[in-house]
Amino acid sequence: MESLILVYAGAPALGATLRVVGHLMPPFEGKSNRVARFGVFELDLNAGELRKNGAKLRLQEQPFQVLALLLERSGELVTREELRQKLWPADTFVDFDHSLNTAVNKLRETLGDSASSPRYIETLARRGYRFIAPMQHSAGRAAERSQVAPSSEKDSPNAMHPELQVPIPHRGLTRGLFALIQLMYLIFYVVALFRLHAILSVADSFLPGWGATALVAAVMVTAGAGIPLRCYLLSAVGFDYQRLGEKFQQMFPFILALDQLWAVAPFLLTHKIGLGAAFAASAALLYVPFSERTLIRLAYVRRRTQG
Repeated sequence: MESLILVYAGAPALGATLRVVGHLMPPFEGKSNRVARFGVFELDLNAGELRKNGAKLRLQEQPFQVLALLLERSGELVTREELRQKLWPADTFVDFDHSLNTAVNKLRETLGDSASSPRYIETLARRGYRFIAPMQHSAGRAAERSQVAPSSEKDSPNAMHPELQVPIPHRGLTRGLFALIQLMYLIFYVVALFRLHAILSVADSFLPGWGATALVAAVMVTAGAGIPLRCYLLSAVGFDYQRLGEKFQQMFPFILALDQLWAVAPFLLTHKIGLGAAFAASAALLYVPFSERTLIRLAYVRRRTQG
C-alpha cells in the first residue's frame, strides 16, 4: 500500500515538491488531498499545514517533518538515527542532537504536549520517539473538511474512558460542571470573609474564646489560599488548558485537605438549618473533591502508553 505520509521538501517557489517516503512526485498531481487526524488536530499533508479545530497553527518545517514521520510510524519507535537520515542528509553539517531536540520541543509546544506526561509524543531515552495518540487517516478534499472542526475521539458517544470504563461525556458538560464547583467554593470563601463577625459570634456560642479565635483565623487562612486556587482552576478550565489534568493530579492532595476542612462549614449554620440538614450538607461537601477529580479525568483523558 502506498505510504500515506508526505514530507514537505521546503523548496521556496511553486516548483516545491512533496516526497512520498521512497518516491518523488510533483505536488497534487493526480492525487487526492489527504489529512491525518489525531485528537483535535489534523495534519494536511498536501498543504503542509497543521490545524487545531480547523484553525491553522504555525509550525516550522523541521518540526512538521518530524511529526509527519512519527505519524507514518504511529505506535512504533522512530529512532534518532532514522530521523537524522530522513531529515538531515549526510552532507549536511549541523549539530544534529541540538537540532532534533529543538524540533521536538517546538512540536510539543505546538501540540500542548509534555515530555514528562506525554499524550502525543513519547520519548524513549537515548533511542528515539514514538507517537502514542490514537489517530485516523482520511482521504478526500481537505478544503471541504477543514471547514468543519474535527471531532475528537473523546467526544464520540461510544468512546470509553481507558481507566474509568465509562462512556466519555461531552467535554463541555464536564468542564462546565467543574467550573460551577469552583465558583461555588469561591462564593463560600468570599461570603465567609465578609461575615467574619457572624462566624465569630457563632463560634463563641460553643467554643472557648481562644477556640473561636482559632476558628476565625483558620477561615481567613484557608479562604485566602482558596481564592487564588479557584481563580486558577476557573481560568484553566475556561481556556481549556490541555495540561490541567496533570496539574490537578499534582494539586489534589492540597485540594482534598482544603475541601475537607470546608466540608464542616454547614455546622456553623446548625442554629438556622438544623443538625440534620447541616449533617447532610457536610456529607455532600465531603464527596465534592472526588467528583472534581472524576470530572477532570473525564475532560482530560490521559491515553495509556502503547508498547
